[in-house]
Amino acid sequence: METPRINRIASALRCERVRIAAAATLVGAAAAGVLTGCAGCAYREDICSRGEYPALTVGGTGGACFSDKEELPAGYARYPAGKVPKQVDDKWDVYWNTHTLDKEGKIISVPDAN
Repeated sequence: METPRINRIASALRCERVRIAAAATLVGAAAAGVLTGCAGCAYREDICSRGEYPALTVGGTGGACFSDKEELPAGYARYPAGKVPKQVDDKWDVYWNTHTLDKEGKIISVPDAN
């Protein structure tokens, strides 16, 4: 009669090991998700604050942000439509590190830019 009791204990132990293994797998998957899943969740800094627009210096690679309510001072120009940087190091922010506008508004390469 002891055999059925031993079988029940052995069966219960196997079930417990399966539950522990399943829990460990879930914990491991959750940890992996936390460690790697947020890699694409990086913070991106905006070029300008709300209520401002970016402008570049004519003939140079500098720039500044101006209030939506103010006009640009001499020496600054608005970025061409569709080529306005929105966030630091985005496609257009990087592009304008080596390009600028001349006095006629044409896009030119900056000779001294690396």
